[in-house]
Amino acid sequence: MSTKEIKFGTSGWRGIMSDDFTFGNVKIVVQAIADFIKTKDELKGKPVIVGGDARFLSEKFCETTACVLAANGIPSLVCDRDTPTPVISYEIIRRKAAGGINFTASHNPAEYNGLKFSPSWGGPATPAETSVIEKNIKEQTAVNYMEKETAVEKGLIKYFDPKPHYLERLKEIVDFKAIKKSKMKIVVDPLFATGRGYLDALLIEAGANVKVINDHRDVYFGGFPPEPAEKNVADLIAAVKKEKAVLGVATDGDADRYGIIDSDGSYIPANKILPLLLDYLIKSRDWPGSVIRSVATSHMVDAVAKIHKRILHETPVGFKYIGEIMQEEEIVIGGEESNGLTVHEHIPEKDGIIACLLVVEMVAKAKKSIKELLKELEEKTGPFINDRKNFRLTDEKMKAIIERLKNGSNDKFGSFDVLELILVDGYKFMLGRDTWAMIRLSGTEPIVRLYAEAKEKKVLNKILEEGEKFIKS
Repeated sequence: MSTKEIKFGTSGWRGIMSDDFTFGNVKIVVQAIADFIKTKDELKGKPVIVGGDARFLSEKFCETTACVLAANGIPSLVCDRDTPTPVISYEIIRRKAAGGINFTASHNPAEYNGLKFSPSWGGPATPAETSVIEKNIKEQTAVNYMEKETAVEKGLIKYFDPKPHYLERLKEIVDFKAIKKSKMKIVVDPLFATGRGYLDALLIEAGANVKVINDHRDVYFGGFPPEPAEKNVADLIAAVKKEKAVLGVATDGDADRYGIIDSDGSYIPANKILPLLLDYLIKSRDWPGSVIRSVATSHMVDAVAKIHKRILHETPVGFKYIGEIMQEEEIVIGGEESNGLTVHEHIPEKDGIIACLLVVEMVAKAKKSIKELLKELEEKTGPFINDRKNFRLTDEKMKAIIERLKNGSNDKFGSFDVLELILVDGYKFMLGRDTWAMIRLSGTEPIVRLYAEAKEKKVLNKILEEGEKFIKS
């Protein structure tokens, strides 16, 4: 892969290991980040937090990164084991570091790895920042490198355990007393990945009745992508049923996304969890602030925000846009339909660990299943039915779709009249008050995504049918 082709998507640069994601390319990218940091006088002398998830060779990529940074006079604090993305984000903020370099491909399959740069404010790098780094990559002529032993002797590389401080922070936010008091049984599934020893450890320490599955490191993630989507969590669903548990909770490859299973084994999507938690957090804590959701997320969030008279922001897909707003104002919750969220006065980054804990707390206090809680909420908001389809297409086909969208009149979506076209990210067609369709290219994979939401299942199915016809034609 030519370095000219290295691009930072919604969550950094990702690629297939031994193909485009190589040690040579990693060194070049890290050098470009070092050059970016060195232009900031206020960051001089501050360390970079370096970590990675449970993927193959993550430790070696971290070591290589620290050696490149050391040769540029930038000290590194390297995590002593595979570390969740939200933990790295928290440590950047807590230590007032220059930023963080995190090796993760999040929920992507095992053959992928990725490099994510987070600047000093702890969230994902903004498009303006990554464009500078991409420019540095293209113009790169040499990479500086210092042997690890030398860098350690000079104090430019230090290893540390980031877990204790992060766990203490979560204890300040989550009501563990309520969880302990409930005595409910919970199944925890870290999907063989980085969440091991975090979510489960906190629940066990709190005195909850916990069953943990898939809790050893497996760089193949049990043969499934480490994404807590319904199709990948059959083990968790089976365990919830077998153990007669009240809840099943899972985290993804780098523990920045979550998956929730109700007591009957039903998978509860993020488009239902977000409005439920928003309503619960306002009622239980009365946190001040606005609500943020991505353009592809359910408008049920809007309905709950309206009930509580909270301002709602709609952002492009990518948590960096949520993080940017968090730098300017207080929020109650920020989230995406792709199972990412954060909350009031927490990190400007997705945190699957705190998401699971807050759901556990909510259920513990209510003493009701998630489906029961949803039924109560929908009596106030009305029904919101949504779905998403992914289409893996060639680059040529994807470009053709974008050209048709750009050049078409867009006043019709199949047989539906388009009332409004929203171009925040991709093409979102408003087909009614709470009825819409959206077509968007993934920022991390060669995939076209089709989103849809309606009040009735038959309308939703019709929208999906019309959208698939457009994409495949």
